[in-house]
Amino acid sequence: MHLEYQVYEADFVNAGSASSSIKKTLKQLNINPAIIKRVVVALYEAEVNAIAHAYGGTITADIDANKINIKVVDKGPGIPDIDWAMQEGNSTASPEVRDMGFGAGMGLPNIQKNVDKLNVQSTVGVGTSVEMEVNFK
Repeated sequence: MHLEYQVYEADFVNAGSASSSIKKTLKQLNINPAIIKRVVVALYEAEVNAIAHAYGGTITADIDANKINIKVVDKGPGIPDIDWAMQEGNSTASPEVRDMGFGAGMGLPNIQKNVDKLNVQSTVGVGTSVEMEVNFK
């Protein structure tokens, strides 16, 4: 099964729409609730990152009997230092984003904690690709 969603810069009203939709799909497929929670936490963090730090992007999810692969590709400023960004508390969020309760620097660390495989690629001035895999068993 292939699913695709669009996210838009600063669209915090719809932040979480893709993760909610995928949660519903995984429930319908009778995936273990603990695994669904991991998927939703990781995807929500990536979804908010694309909304808060980039100019929007695309989320794709491929689901088979054994796993879900999710890819979030944004068009944005890119991440100059991925190792730095992977550390809890490090954030480049604007004061406005922080005032809304986002940008605490937990996005990438929370993704890492909830997925079985993570690949983050970024080019400054072009954008970022976050690929996640969560196994169902």
